[in-house]
Amino acid sequence: MRFRIDLKIFLFLILFYFTKQIETYVLIIIFAIIHEIGHLIAGLCLGMKPDKMEIRPYGVSISFKIIPKDYNKKILKGNILEIKKILVAIAGPITNIIVILICNNIDMGLFLNLMIIYANILLILFNLIPIYPLDGGRILKGILYILFGKRKSEQYINFISFIVLIIITFISSIAILYLKNIAIFIIVIFLWGIYIREDLLIKRKNKIYDLIQKTIEIDAN
Repeated sequence: MRFRIDLKIFLFLILFYFTKQIETYVLIIIFAIIHEIGHLIAGLCLGMKPDKMEIRPYGVSISFKIIPKDYNKKILKGNILEIKKILVAIAGPITNIIVILICNNIDMGLFLNLMIIYANILLILFNLIPIYPLDGGRILKGILYILFGKRKSEQYINFISFIVLIIITFISSIAILYLKNIAIFIIVIFLWGIYIREDLLIKRKNKIYDLIQKTIEIDAN
């Protein structure tokens, strides 16, 4: 399995250190790793093989190898692989919910308990935002893939991600104005970075799709 560290994590550590929120950030990273372990366990239970592990500013990301037999088994306009991806994506937030339930039954001091619950709630809410490739975006894209096929699912999730980001940016602007919390600004910028990267990737894919389609039409004629 390949391993990679996103160097932006050090930038986040510096920013949160100077904004005096380093403890919260470190706690979120710890439970983000536990969150990702939930993805890993779900993937292994579904017979998927880990391909790459990457440490990112918001935690650890694990990708899995595509098994041809899963890709070839059709479900509507998608395949069995999409069902597995949806289940793996759901497993992360469920893991954080389990941590919260365990925390409620273990007395580690009121402050620590509240911090753990707070960190896990943030992770659940953040990851369920319908922006690809966050868990919420993965779940929605998988459903759209099954219903409408690969190309349309990419176009739809890209458009939905853009609309959601506009709404988040508007709400965050108000929150920053009143709370004076730079962490919110950093998160919004980070989300826009994710969207722009995926948008460029989809545009490249669309050019390839169009080129292939034109080639097929020329051969047919």
